[in-house]
Amino acid sequence: MTYSVKEIYYTLQGEGAHTGRPAVFLRFAGCNLWSGREEHREQSICRFCDTEFVGVDGPGGGKFESAEDLAGAVADCWGPRRADDHPYVVCTGGEPLLQLNDPAIGALHDAGFEIGVESNGTIEAPDGIDWLCISPKGSADLAQLSGNELKLVYPQPEKNAQPGEFEHMSFEHFFLQPMDSPDRDDNTRHAVAYCLQHPRWKLSVQTHKYLDLD
Repeated sequence: MTYSVKEIYYTLQGEGAHTGRPAVFLRFAGCNLWSGREEHREQSICRFCDTEFVGVDGPGGGKFESAEDLAGAVADCWGPRRADDHPYVVCTGGEPLLQLNDPAIGALHDAGFEIGVESNGTIEAPDGIDWLCISPKGSADLAQLSGNELKLVYPQPEKNAQPGEFEHMSFEHFFLQPMDSPDRDDNTRHAVAYCLQHPRWKLSVQTHKYLDLD
């Protein structure tokens, strides 16, 4: 299998349960809920995506002909290791589960990485993922109903994208993340209020945007 990757880069995880943790971000190209092109945004299932995932022209991006080549590029991005390192890779997109398969998971593990995945949940996750974050989008039906973290961009207008629709699912953490838009301050206030009224939910803030990190 050839893996199409938008970019690979080293930074801090900016949101969710692992906020502040050093990680290599492995951003796969392509998504099943939006083409990534602005002319298609309003007709797509996910209309609020804030990520560039079209093509393979980002830093470290390209076509990788094998799982071993892909894992090698991730390892090179992490760089030299100390004995107490805990290398972590976040597989994201787009939608990473369109491409992240058993050989890639095995190769990343063989390279010494703990594997995190950020998925829209419309594709059932394969075995072997160490940390699974599901972020439901609009009216899309979920195929993955369990994991470590459910991170809901808030607010979304669709009935099946309301927080109460997910509380019966098997996740360790439930996060509300204010939608990044011109209304971000209002969205943040509403998310804070919801968390205070529903303590099962915690607030996730996109700290990388406030800190101007990649």
